[in-house]
Amino acid sequence: MRERTIASHFARAALGGARRRGHDCSALLQQVGISAELLNEPRARIAPEQFSGLLQLLWQALDDEYLGFAPEPSKRGTFAMMCHALIHCRTLGKALNRGLLFYSLFPQAPRLSLSREGEMTRLSLDDSQLRDPDHFLSESLLVIWHRLGSWLVGQRIRLEQATFSYPRPGHGAEYDLLFPCPLVFGAEHSSLLFHSRYLDLPLLQDERTLKHFLERSPADLLSRPDPGDSLNSQLRRLLSRDSEHWPDLESVARQLHISPQTLRRHLREEGSSFQELKDQLRRDIAIYHLGRADLSLQQIAEQLGFSEPSAFHRAFKKWTGLTPGAYRAQEH
Repeated sequence: MRERTIASHFARAALGGARRRGHDCSALLQQVGISAELLNEPRARIAPEQFSGLLQLLWQALDDEYLGFAPEPSKRGTFAMMCHALIHCRTLGKALNRGLLFYSLFPQAPRLSLSREGEMTRLSLDDSQLRDPDHFLSESLLVIWHRLGSWLVGQRIRLEQATFSYPRPGHGAEYDLLFPCPLVFGAEHSSLLFHSRYLDLPLLQDERTLKHFLERSPADLLSRPDPGDSLNSQLRRLLSRDSEHWPDLESVARQLHISPQTLRRHLREEGSSFQELKDQLRRDIAIYHLGRADLSLQQIAEQLGFSEPSAFHRAFKKWTGLTPGAYRAQEH
């Protein structure tokens, strides 16, 4: 229930290649419960399972795991076959190199490479040939390889830096969910930097766990935001545990053993605030319940700490551009 929702931007961006190929995407959106009103509202959010379902339907409709953004399609099943090729490697380094070698066999595939930089390793993407104006495939490839590597070794690979070969996009505020690390835009290449020690870790997965993993991958890799280890993410987890009482900043600071002034300063440095973070969590909890029939609008308002349903109505429209009633109507 506390999962982060996904900006409507990503659903619009994912459809770009299909629309360029002349596909009517309205039926796909209807199948996953995304209305035109929701899709066209820049502030709107969608549930992770909606986004995952949309990606799976797009892969089926296009028979292209690159969703129409690369010079040549990558037929469905290519990612799974690559995973089968690397699952028996002893270490993460050997597995990643085998996976990248696998994709290098396709001349028109986006080029990815690993390089050492002292104690660090950089995974670089050459996205110069992509027809990807919203950078959806570029983002997806970096996210998928990072999260695939983390799954293979059974622990989250901490990113030290992410670079992008383009200026900060309009949806740049969402990047803390995709790449929880320092970001550099306008760089020579798009890349991820992490410590080389991870490459020596043994693979903890096998054919049996891979079968389950592939049932919903790589869609789930993209639709489950990285919790990260930022203060923002820590506070979100802390608030989630006691969302019925919505603790104030002072009590949260006490739990973290820091002063309220220090907490405010750290949040400012991450480009956030306590109220903004609390509102994001309340927004996501509201969207969870509005997508189900478990609670009335008044009950949702009460759970989120609003004294009146009208206050919840105003806040939700400010957060998403839609009223709670309109959001629930498009979900059913």
